[in-house]
Amino acid sequence: MEVIHYTKDPELILDYRTEAPPILRDFLVYHETIQGHSRQTVDEYYLDLRSFLRFLKRSKDLVSKDDEMDDISISDVDLPLVRSVTLTDIYSYMNYLSRDRGLNNASRARKVATIRSFYKYLTHKAKLMESNPVQDLDAPKLKKSLPKYLNLEESLGLLDSVEGKNSSRDYCILTLFLNCGLRISELVGLNKTDVRGDQLRVLGKGNKERILYLNDACQRALEDWITERDTLTLVDQNALFVTLQNRRRISTAAVHKLVKKHLAAAGLDSAQYSSHKLRHTAATLMLQNGVDVRTLQEVLGHDHLNTTQIYTHVDNEDLRTAARANPLGGVKKRKTSQKEEKI
Repeated sequence: MEVIHYTKDPELILDYRTEAPPILRDFLVYHETIQGHSRQTVDEYYLDLRSFLRFLKRSKDLVSKDDEMDDISISDVDLPLVRSVTLTDIYSYMNYLSRDRGLNNASRARKVATIRSFYKYLTHKAKLMESNPVQDLDAPKLKKSLPKYLNLEESLGLLDSVEGKNSSRDYCILTLFLNCGLRISELVGLNKTDVRGDQLRVLGKGNKERILYLNDACQRALEDWITERDTLTLVDQNALFVTLQNRRRISTAAVHKLVKKHLAAAGLDSAQYSSHKLRHTAATLMLQNGVDVRTLQEVLGHDHLNTTQIYTHVDNEDLRTAARANPLGGVKKRKTSQKEEKI
């Protein structure tokens, strides 16, 4: 399952080790230590499962009807309760999320994915259950939409718009987004030592390391920025990208802000595009210019090929050329004679 990060409020970073019941805590520890998921991702799992277990206690009359859902404790949740779950319980929970909480299909699908992961762990890893009661659970249908991306001309315009204060840093960041398809978390986490000649070491989701090869544009942009960076007195000596105000590692919020700023300067709609859309742009441009989808999978750090294959559906001139190359492409319908019409 591909992990989706959605909790941005630092107040929601929870200490699940004290608030979660043992059966849930073990699952969360497994994901943080064995699967290598970030603390933020594990906290998100906890929030999803806490919501589900609260609903479960309410639906099975284990708490007072007067208790507010958000006040229900799950500290006493045990294996018998978790084992008692049926598909009907899950679908009732989905209905509650839709009608009472107003969650859309994407949000409910994410919670379904978390519940599936929890029961898969209990069945196959912890061996606490002989059968998985949610094995046949259907997720809400999601509308598939093609990723938004900049075309080549717009990408060049974005790079040309970078000037003024922080220009060498910002130009380097945009160049890496557009050429390497980095996630924003990967870019922010880069250290100076990750730049190794024409190679860049990237630490992706699940602490999975991959090596990207840098083209000339990336190498020049990095050389210019590192030369300037090395003249600064830094608080964080390791960080590749820093803010010039406090000399510490640049934050995701600061990167989002600078991307929006330069998009607007280039005359592009900053409400439609973001740093993640620049990742889409890199993927699309690579695919349109001859990179095969499996190589693109490695570049982007996708665990599964089907995640990468969405980019194969974008407007691709090669596909247009292939269609025109078919020898039947110019055939016209033959006019029917009156005699033939009577037959």
